[in-house]
Amino acid sequence: MSNPTPAFWSGPLRYIRWSARERPAYLWSVFIGGAGLAMLATVPPIQKRLGYERAKPIPMTYPIPAGPRKQLSGYDD
Repeated sequence: MSNPTPAFWSGPLRYIRWSARERPAYLWSVFIGGAGLAMLATVPPIQKRLGYERAKPIPMTYPIPAGPRKQLSGYDD
């Protein structure tokens, strides 16, 4: 006779122990996902405090030179 699945809200530590035994992939997925969310909130301020500066964004267009264009001569098609 197997034990019924414990409810998370009535006993979170018991549920975590059960899920570590019965469904480890789900448990680790939740932990890794939570760590990723925590890193979103903590890593950028730490990097800024350590002096890291973000690189300038890469230009997505070619810059157009100012002024009139030169008239080409020769090799007319």
